[in-house]
Amino acid sequence: MGRVTWFEAIILGIVQGLTEFLPISSSAHLLIVGQLFFDGRDPGAAFTAVTQIGTESAVIVYFAKDIWRIISRWSLALVGKVPQSDPDVRMGWMVIVGSLPIAILGVLFEDAIDSGLRNLWITAAMLSGVAIVLAIADRVAKNERTIDQLTWRHAIFLGLWQALALIPGVSRSGATISGGLFMGYRREVAARYAFLLAVPAVMASGLYKLKDIGEDTSASWGPTLLATGIAFVIGYGVIAWLLRYVANHTFTVFVIYRLALAALLVGLLATGTIAAT
Repeated sequence: MGRVTWFEAIILGIVQGLTEFLPISSSAHLLIVGQLFFDGRDPGAAFTAVTQIGTESAVIVYFAKDIWRIISRWSLALVGKVPQSDPDVRMGWMVIVGSLPIAILGVLFEDAIDSGLRNLWITAAMLSGVAIVLAIADRVAKNERTIDQLTWRHAIFLGLWQALALIPGVSRSGATISGGLFMGYRREVAARYAFLLAVPAVMASGLYKLKDIGEDTSASWGPTLLATGIAFVIGYGVIAWLLRYVANHTFTVFVIYRLALAALLVGLLATGTIAAT
């Protein structure tokens, strides 16, 4: 198995940027593209995790004012200069608490995440399964709660929903948004919180996996950095588009896309066109 080439890095960076924030699973797309167009090669868990630094950096830039305000007021609250009841302080704690499930489970099941769970049959099942969950959540959503109504219990539950994204095919945004819709939050609120909640987990995962770049059999520094930069630029545009889109539309188009992709993937696997691992 060879390493990702410069050309492949460009394609994978584009795919990562386009799919990270849409509820369609970027990890699934990277696996499928690798199998279809790059001699059946899995880009690897390290490459995938590090390129996600690019898309999460786009979140940090896009929400820079909000993130800086939350961090600064949360820090001031630690020394008693801002009350713990302050909305931004609460949000800081909510993001921390919500990040714990994926951090703990990611460490406990690292080996399975890096190998066994990257089976494309599992990916197909997750693409279709989460599509159904998202469709149900969208259908029953009250679309009422605002971000100010986020509770500690909901923060933990949303963290558990996000942790499902450790399995390729789930989609971090798709899982978290589904959880938010089930709890009655507005579509744009669920999407915005999903973006903020992902920052600590994805950045930590990407930085942790930096040690494997160069040593990993499928990733080297140059192509990985190129893909990360491309993912940042495209991801920024996708964030802006998605937040506008979900304010006035349901997630039906993404549900249909996930089901169609799952059906295509099953067909490719069943006919032996691509290998499951």
